[in-house]
Amino acid sequence: MSTLTFQKPDTQGYYGQFGGAFIPEMLHRNVAELQERYLQIIQDPSFQKAFAALLKDYVGRPTPLFLAERLSAKHGTTIYLKREDLCHTGAHKINNTIGQILLAEKLGKKRIIAETGAGQHGVATATVCALKGLECIVYMGEKDIERQAPNVARMKMLGAKVVPAMSGSKTLKDATNEAIRDWINHPDDTHYIIGSVVGPHPYPDMVARFQSVISEEIRKQLTEKTGNPLPTHVVACVGGGSNAAGAFYHFLDEMNVQLVAVEAAGMGVNSGMSAATTQLGKPGILHGSKSLLMQTEDGQVIEPHSISAGLDYPGIGPLHANLFETGRGIFLSATDDEAIASAFEVSRLEGIIPALETAHAFAALDQMTFTKEDRVVVCLSGRGDKDLAAYMKVMEEKRF
Repeated sequence: MSTLTFQKPDTQGYYGQFGGAFIPEMLHRNVAELQERYLQIIQDPSFQKAFAALLKDYVGRPTPLFLAERLSAKHGTTIYLKREDLCHTGAHKINNTIGQILLAEKLGKKRIIAETGAGQHGVATATVCALKGLECIVYMGEKDIERQAPNVARMKMLGAKVVPAMSGSKTLKDATNEAIRDWINHPDDTHYIIGSVVGPHPYPDMVARFQSVISEEIRKQLTEKTGNPLPTHVVACVGGGSNAAGAFYHFLDEMNVQLVAVEAAGMGVNSGMSAATTQLGKPGILHGSKSLLMQTEDGQVIEPHSISAGLDYPGIGPLHANLFETGRGIFLSATDDEAIASAFEVSRLEGIIPALETAHAFAALDQMTFTKEDRVVVCLSGRGDKDLAAYMKVMEEKRF
């Protein structure tokens, strides 16, 4: 298939049958303005220059591509880790917020809102708002506020107002609902920085473009290390899917590269406590786009569950839904317990404590078969500082 089929949506924002913009009338002007102007703005040489400069001097890019020798030996292959955990703020989320804050400036917006689950997108948004002197309001599920307390403190220290979402499961889905309500009530002066490849068009495409720096760097770094820009496998965790979109982007049309997306199985795919959307979902509309969605027979959203707040979402981005439906992507899942076990394994094999989200990607390696000639890249999307409370609880229970 052509690059256009997988990498970029059509003019209406569809990847195959997934995508589009399903929005209330009050948001039509805002979304239409973004649709009409986002490509013109972000492809302008002055924008690209400013974006590249901040990625280099503020975020700390390029991030290293690290050969994980002990993990490689365990799996009998060559495994590289794309170290997004070394970005300023501790995760890949900053790549997107840098791009969107520059876009918001071009659009003349003075007030920024965001949603967050694990808190990394909230921290990244609060960071760029502090950098640019803009008002910042972050919506976060009450449950996530409790389990991600360090990130809540970081957001407040950076000057953001953190607003708890009290409805539903009090997690990422509900925080997104609240952010959209805010945007409806403040359409003129507010830009909504969505943190993943979800939401109405053009957000899935826009976020994927900002995150595509990950795969752009992987190609260059693999060429330097091996003489070949192409890995055999790229592995990334997927909730909404922004780190995976970034890691996959420049390989989407390289059919010899296996794209492996790892969802959160929670207590087990069929336990009723899961977030494995591709296994449990069917087409539906959530947060402004058509995608795969965990829902009841009458279309009510099924509450997801994952130990990782960033994967605790009942849907998946339309780009990923298309990769699943077409078979271009391989979709696996890992349970809470498998993710915890992998987090401790990677910590003790490589001296890197991963975020719980990333730990799901590592867990999937045990479900895969590799040869000695394979070149596997795992997107290490975030560091585990924010999850120390969960890890400490496991250690107190003497499970590890």
